[in-house]
Parts: sequence; structure tokens; C-alpha cells
Amino acid sequence: MSFQPTFPGLFSPAQGAQPVQTDAPLPATEKQIAYATTLAAKSGDPLPDGITADRAALSKWIDAHKAPAPQGRFSDYPSSKQVAFAERIARLKRNPVPPECFKDRALMSRWIDSNKPR
Repeated sequence: MSFQPTFPGLFSPAQGAQPVQTDAPLPATEKQIAYATTLAAKSGDPLPDGITADRAALSKWIDAHKAPAPQGRFSDYPSSKQVAFAERIARLKRNPVPPECFKDRALMSRWIDSNKPR
């Protein structure tokens, strides 16, 4: 038989769960502000007033104003950082990276996710 301690008033059913205050948006990070300022200078569009007070709004502004990713012959290839990380995992697990992963970014990402050491 186990002893179940009771703590009156600690978990009152009338109280219920208290929601986390989500009224105020998080402020933008220093890196976001620096990147947005650089984008604004390059494009000639000024940053909207007060946008640095809202992280999500600044992120949307950055996405709308940043240059699109280059589309070319090698745009679907994995990045050098992906390849290096996959090769480190392969050495740790003593399991080679399949050759087809070196030609497809999504395939390499899936291989990394499924072989990542936990």
C-alpha cells in the first residue's frame, strides 16, 4: 500500500490551469534587427515604425524583402555543412551515407534526421 500525500488547496479544481500571458509580442532579436536594417539599406525601403518591437512582424517583413534563393544547376544539392554533418554521423555510426543523398538536399536531410545520434 502506498502513501498518497494530500496538499489541500495546491491543485484546486476551481483554479484550473493558468494561461501563460501571451498578450505582448516578443521583441525582435539583435540579429534580426541588423539583418533587416541591411535589407532596408539595400532595397531603399525604410523599416516600418515600431516593427522592431514585434519579432513575428519583423520576420514577415524580412521574408517579404529578402532576395530569393538562387535557382540553378546545383540548388537542389545539399549544403557543405549538411554533407560535413552527415559524414560525421556516418563515421560515428560506421554506416556510409548513400551516394544518392549527395545529389538531393531533401534526401540528405531525411538521412541525417533518421541517423542522428540521440
